[in-house]
Amino acid sequence: MGNSYAIETVGLTYNFGAQTVVKDLSLQVPKGSIYGFLGPNGAGKTTTIKILLNLLKSPADQVFIFGKEINSNRIASLKRMGALVEQPAIYGHLTGKENLVNRCLLLGIRKSKCDEMLQLVGLKDAANKKAGKYSLGMKQRLGIALALVSDPELLLLDEPTNGLDPNGIIEIRNLMIELTAKHNKTILVSSHLLAEIERTATHVGIINKGELLFQGTINELQDLSKVAVKIETNDQAKAIELLGNNGVEIVQHNEHSIAIAFKNREDMGHINTLLVQNGLTVYSLAKERKDLEHLFLDITSKN
Repeated sequence: MGNSYAIETVGLTYNFGAQTVVKDLSLQVPKGSIYGFLGPNGAGKTTTIKILLNLLKSPADQVFIFGKEINSNRIASLKRMGALVEQPAIYGHLTGKENLVNRCLLLGIRKSKCDEMLQLVGLKDAANKKAGKYSLGMKQRLGIALALVSDPELLLLDEPTNGLDPNGIIEIRNLMIELTAKHNKTILVSSHLLAEIERTATHVGIINKGELLFQGTINELQDLSKVAVKIETNDQAKAIELLGNNGVEIVQHNEHSIAIAFKNREDMGHINTLLVQNGLTVYSLAKERKDLEHLFLDITSKN
């Protein structure tokens, strides 16, 4: 097994009765990465995360945590992991800090760790407020603090931004980036929101109906999405005619803009010159990446 992986699954298959929920899944999550585990609801993400946490038992030799097979190294593996799956287990009648102290007592960890965690997830000012009065975003952050108290190297976050307002989403996103950049954590974060993952992830795995459709770095994923160049001028019809006459392939156009295939930067310069020299005003000429939503459709329709 490669020791550069925090998580490696090898042909992982899991059935509920006669139904195959995860099928021949081979995840490779590099140490120090934010791995975006992407797919529509019901694709098998939560099941996979529960298998990684040994809450559901995997067949032998299919799941490795830091290079060690999970069933035969259960306790050692779980000590290196923290998780937020479904709703965080928070006692509403206790304050945020009491929730953490409780967890420390349970795990035999020094209580001073609590203040550190509250600071890290940005709940220092709400430490003495009843957790039942926390907003959804604060509850998620407390959930992450609870997962972090044992100082795990690996964090598994199942849809951590689900139901959060834009502010809460940004908070969780920044927290994840900080945890990997400054605290050497590896994070597997699942989501069905593609734009969400694109902003934070370094690596991505796309799953649908329990099968892995794509796995690679975020850049590899974006290279898959054909880049188009969007052109806006003061005279659409004339621009379309000019480009057509000069053998430029138009991908699509509407009344405001024209999209052409991106070749290279020189090519963009020539096109700009062509338009300007023929009396057009070029308002904008810019590269546009496909968002992951369209990309996902592309990948799924190819399979």
